[in-house]
Amino acid sequence: MYKAAVLTVSDRSFQGLRPDGSGPLVASLLEGAGYEVVETAVVPDHQPDIEAALIRLCGPVRAALVVTTGGTGFSPRDVTPEATLAVCGRMVPGIPEAMRAASLAVTPRAMLSRGTAGLRGGTLIVNLPGSPKAARENLEAVLSALEHGLDMLLGGPGDCAAESPD
Repeated sequence: MYKAAVLTVSDRSFQGLRPDGSGPLVASLLEGAGYEVVETAVVPDHQPDIEAALIRLCGPVRAALVVTTGGTGFSPRDVTPEATLAVCGRMVPGIPEAMRAASLAVTPRAMLSRGTAGLRGGTLIVNLPGSPKAARENLEAVLSALEHGLDMLLGGPGDCAAESPD
């Protein structure tokens, strides 16, 4: 069982003006997939705050997986991908490519997501859109592959040469 953390990026939720619908949903999906969700947090759409939260969740909290929700669109305050890029040493382009491909089957607006994924030390960070519906669709598109990626990242039992269970 890997530790996971969920970070909601939303000015309105941070200020208490709107309930966080995506964060609890993402946490529930992760728990249902066998992850131990060790923390959920809400930060404003402010790049230094997002970066600080990501660094903390990857460092002292020691989450193997950090999933963000929100801040991936075109609004000038949507800077979650930039914060993720700033704190990651290596990027994982296949994850957001798979999420956008799956989401395009639902809506052409999926191509507008700027979400990314990357590695910071022993942590995988994945950006999801902010709406609960889109967050669910995107996470479900990649959730089955994440454990194997974490196995490889953290030296677990994953074997790339083994046959895929799918």
